[in-house]
Amino acid sequence: MKKIEAIIRHFKLEETKNALSECGVGGMTVCEVKGFGRQKGHTEMYRGTEYAIDFVPKVKIEVVCPDDCLEKIVDAIIQNSQTGQIGDGKVFIYDVADAIRVRTGERGDSALS
Repeated sequence: MKKIEAIIRHFKLEETKNALSECGVGGMTVCEVKGFGRQKGHTEMYRGTEYAIDFVPKVKIEVVCPDDCLEKIVDAIIQNSQTGQIGDGKVFIYDVADAIRVRTGERGDSALS
């Protein structure tokens, strides 16, 4: 099993969620996060005053999937969250040793669906 963490722009969440559902993803976790990468934040104007935004708001999607679905899910995330501009985000992939459904005690891939 693999855990996919994708940090994307807010306005791409719905499009990405729909694409993941079409790929057969049965569940995901979504969190609002803030951070910066190469762009190091940006400046904005508010009531005539310029101020710096050091941490840019993004959305983090977490999905755990069987190994054989990994590439299809990663491709769906990239294709549906990409704008081609700096700040589109990142995708991280981790190995997952086990998953357990709390209600039934099911383990492994069967606990994911």
